[in-house]
Parts: sequence; C-alpha cells; structure tokens
Amino acid sequence: MSARTSPASAQSAAAPPFLTEPVEDYLKAIYELETRTGAAATTDVANALQVAPASVTGMIRRLAAQGLLDHVPYRGVQLTEMGRRAALRTIRRHRILETYLTQVLGYAWDRVHDEAERLEHAASDDLIERMSAALGHPTVDPHGAPIPTADGTVDERNHRTIADLTVGETVRMLRVSDKDPELLRYLAEIAMQPGVSITLLQRAPFDGPLTLRVGSGEQVVGSTLAAQVLVESLPVPEASASDAGSPSTRPRSARKSSR
Repeated sequence: MSARTSPASAQSAAAPPFLTEPVEDYLKAIYELETRTGAAATTDVANALQVAPASVTGMIRRLAAQGLLDHVPYRGVQLTEMGRRAALRTIRRHRILETYLTQVLGYAWDRVHDEAERLEHAASDDLIERMSAALGHPTVDPHGAPIPTADGTVDERNHRTIADLTVGETVRMLRVSDKDPELLRYLAEIAMQPGVSITLLQRAPFDGPLTLRVGSGEQVVGSTLAAQVLVESLPVPEASASDAGSPSTRPRSARKSSR
C-alpha cells in the first residue's frame, strides 16, 4: 500500500476539539485493523481492545454519530478523514514518546510500549513537537514503525516478513510490533533489531525452523517468529559512470586489419 497524505496544514491535521482516552484507543485500534484488512469488524475491535463485543457495538454507534467512522456493509467500519487524522495524531504521540523514552531516558525497547500507552493521552501536542525537535524529527520509532508527520502523512506500504524470504536472500530488518515484550527481549538477545542484515541460509521442510545469518552471527528461529519480523530488500548498487564506460566493461567490437 502506498503512503497516504492528508492536507498538509497543521489545522487540517488537528484532531477534533476533545477526544476521551477510550475514543482515542478505539480509533487507533480501528486504524491498525483497517490498514491490514481494509475494514475493522466488531469482533476484531473487541479482541484488539479486550472488551465485550456489545461494548464495541455501542461505541461504534457513537463514533459514527460523531462523524469519525463509516459503516462498510458486511465488513465492519472504516475511519472517516476526521477519524483517520485523530488516530494518526494519537499514533504520532505514541511513537515519539517511545523514541524519547529509549533515546533520551535509556528505556529498553521492550519496556516503552506500556509507558507510551499511558502518556499518549495526557501529552499535549506542544510537548510532543518539542520532543520530536529534540530528537531531530525521527521518522521511525525504536521498533521500526513509521512515525506519522504532524500534518497527517504516514508510510503505509506493505512489507514482507522473514517467513517470505527465499533461501540465500539477504534483506534488512525493518520493523517488529511493540506489543510483545517477551518477543522484543528475545530479539534483542539474538541481536535482531531494525537495521541489521538478515540472510536466510536454510529452511526446514514442513514449516520447520529457519536458519538465519543475523549480522555476523547465525541463529535458528521458528516460523511463528519469522512471520512477525518485517524486512525490506537491500538497495541494488548502481554501476558508476566510469565503470560503465571503461574498456574492461564495454563489449569489444571486431576490428578490421589495416594491413
């Protein structure tokens, strides 16, 4: 999916005047589900927020009445433009807070999600923008997730996982979810973090484990873990102009004898 851009003014990117903490949580959950599947079903929202489906149904009615959601027949709900801006505003807060906690306060990457969940509803936009400036306006959080800009632009492209690789392929680790501290601790133990190069060396049959080169080391991981780590292809180096025009690389043409 390509990056989507909202109108590039701070005013148009601002959320409605007041949103309660539960509303922000709902909009963020619906945004994440919609990004993956195109629409958010009631049961999926209930599972994501760990609440009863009946509670979700009532909240969805209220959010739709406020112009934050649209119903999609037989599929669930989608955010309106206003709802999407509000969701991205909360997600921006969350990811900048995670980045600040790790880079400035020294938190481990497996501890920042819960802290950011609590702080994202209380932090003002001014505080978040000051944090962003102090960090040098980061574009991704510690887990590799893209940080929405203040005007509502975010990179929503789909990416492959380690499970999708072919044997011998080398990629760069891009992103992993911040929601499972145990997984994050394990990935840190095996030096698998955003930016590291990963090569699939061997794939056992029948959905068996995968042998990887992670940086300069070798690791064996299960298929479940492999499916949770997003990766991107390494850029293909371009041949330099001097190489392209050198005698050693140009095809030789037949020469006629002068004699």
